[in-house]
Amino acid sequence: MRPNGVHHLAISTADIKQQIEYFTDVLGCELVALYWMHGIEGAWHGFLRMNDQSYIAFVEMAENKAIERDIGTTHAGWGGGASAGGTMQHLSFNVDTHDDLLAIRDRIRSRGINVYGPIDHGMCYSIYFPGLEDLSLEVSTSEAAIDQRAWIDPEVVELAGITPEELDRFRQPAAFERPAQPIPQPERDPERPQPRGMPAKLYDAILSTPDEIIERPTEFSKPPVSVDDE
Repeated sequence: MRPNGVHHLAISTADIKQQIEYFTDVLGCELVALYWMHGIEGAWHGFLRMNDQSYIAFVEMAENKAIERDIGTTHAGWGGGASAGGTMQHLSFNVDTHDDLLAIRDRIRSRGINVYGPIDHGMCYSIYFPGLEDLSLEVSTSEAAIDQRAWIDPEVVELAGITPEELDRFRQPAAFERPAQPIPQPERDPERPQPRGMPAKLYDAILSTPDEIIERPTEFSKPPVSVDDE
């Protein structure tokens, strides 16, 4: 069992309307959701469709407007730029064919946005262009799945401190078989990743709530607009 794609990538924004305008007009993504973000007072959440299982999402809250963007800290600024660990360096969208890549390049240029490429990376072809709020954007296509035998560089493996045993494990992760009984929530371990900014009491309350309670429908489960299917 493993993830089979990206359901949504959520990006903070100080102006969700402008981002919706950009992504619908320049890339043709459809706005499919725009609502009060569940459980976060004053925040808006928007989803733009790439396909029925993959979306680009934006989150606007008042605090975002007061946070300055700092290239090299909060944003890389371009596909070869540096930024802090854990921040998004760049975002690449997928298209199925090289002809699709040329078509989306023409669409982007028709909106007055500079875009360069395709660049042949061997494993894929890519075009590059800037987005709003200093996003670094890319569209890529691969003619075939990436062949790990050809694209794992032994020199970089050694420089990264990866041992042969670790490389074998990374190349073929252990399979996981779901047990007959659900695995209970582990005790919170401060040595493992923790959410920053969430009050510890709230996090502990969430972790102590049984899974079957968390999974129950709530007021968040109902969409903001009632739809009667014909």
